[in-house]
Amino acid sequence: VSSILVSTSRNYSTGELTKEAISEKVLHVCKTFDKIPADKLTLEAHFMNDLGLDSLDHVELIMNIEDEFNFEIPDGDAEKLLRPRDIVEYIAQKDLST
Repeated sequence: VSSILVSTSRNYSTGELTKEAISEKVLHVCKTFDKIPADKLTLEAHFMNDLGLDSLDHVELIMNIEDEFNFEIPDGDAEKLLRPRDIVEYIAQKDLST
């Protein structure tokens, strides 16, 4: 039963999430991405400079974020999301504009 609750909670719109909840979800996705060293992960860590991701890793991570939050991030926007905090701010802004 608890696994059903967990899986359905992932499909809620971002309109129900606080910035803190968005941060937690973004960090969770980053922690589960096997190419990110968990000991270096912070909201301010730069994906390429601090965490060692290349451009393909970044695309894959953004796809994982899209899956988690159930919406698409246009490529032009995704290229600017270089830190977990950037993703949190982007999702919070998208939430406010919907």
